[in-house]
Amino acid sequence: MGCSWFLLLWVLPQTWGSSDVLRRSVLFRYLQISSFTNSSWMRTDALILLGELQTHSWSNASDTVSCVKPWAQGTFSSQQWVHLQNIFRVFRSSFTRDIQEFAKMLSLEYPMELQLSGGCEVHPGNISEHFLHVAYQGEHILSFQGTAWEPAPQAPHWVDLVIKVLNQDKGTRETVQWLLNDICPQFVNGLLETGKSDLEKQVKPKAWLSSGPSPGPGHLLLVCHVSGFYPKPMWVMWVRGDQEQQGTQRGDILPNGDETWYLRATLDVAAGEAAGLACRVKHSSLGGQDFVLYWGLVLLVVTCLVFLFFFFF
Repeated sequence: MGCSWFLLLWVLPQTWGSSDVLRRSVLFRYLQISSFTNSSWMRTDALILLGELQTHSWSNASDTVSCVKPWAQGTFSSQQWVHLQNIFRVFRSSFTRDIQEFAKMLSLEYPMELQLSGGCEVHPGNISEHFLHVAYQGEHILSFQGTAWEPAPQAPHWVDLVIKVLNQDKGTRETVQWLLNDICPQFVNGLLETGKSDLEKQVKPKAWLSSGPSPGPGHLLLVCHVSGFYPKPMWVMWVRGDQEQQGTQRGDILPNGDETWYLRATLDVAAGEAAGLACRVKHSSLGGQDFVLYWGLVLLVVTCLVFLFFFFF
């Protein structure tokens, strides 16, 4: 996932993670990037995520949305799925034409990039919330709220004209409302049913310790690596006994190639204070049993290896 895809996540809450997919809120997102090099050349790519799991993709060269998972059609019939595909095909064509017309009308400069994020969050009890946001050059400019388009705070003044034109198209507004309010939660519930085994899977993490580049004279950078876990939510902290070390720095949770995740936590300490420190890892796959890796054991192993090297060689 490139940098442009990450720009699409700024407007969306991260509520994914419980292993019981049918008893908690689930976020379903359609993420689209449309790049316009000039008035005659553009490309659009999209992907669809259920929580953090990619379920569909849509490349610029394809006329249809592709299923990444075998269960990604949900409980929709083949006829319903074809109908939905046709709606999205018309949408992409109309979106391209409208942007080119707006660019001409407003004298917008090329190249330009638009990002779109839309979908719904389904809560227990069949309650859902929907969202549809549009960004221009990485800045949020407008959203679909209720039954109409509205400008984002601090949006450029020309967005008002765009919204006026969009809100005059009653048919499109009703279609968007139908897709967000009715189709999206219905489709998500079907995915939760057909993809239950994948969505409820638990993969235990592997963890190890290492030292990083020295942060300065007389200091050590302790590194705790945690990898291969699923689902994404993970808690990792450097501790001394039961006391959390507030200097712990956690990096971003990064994807592995097998749909599991990787995270590292570092701690800058004086060399003489490293003894007694440990990395504590909590994850849903561990069944409430945290595991702890002690830095002192790392030092002991390294010392033994050095001793054996000089003894035998």
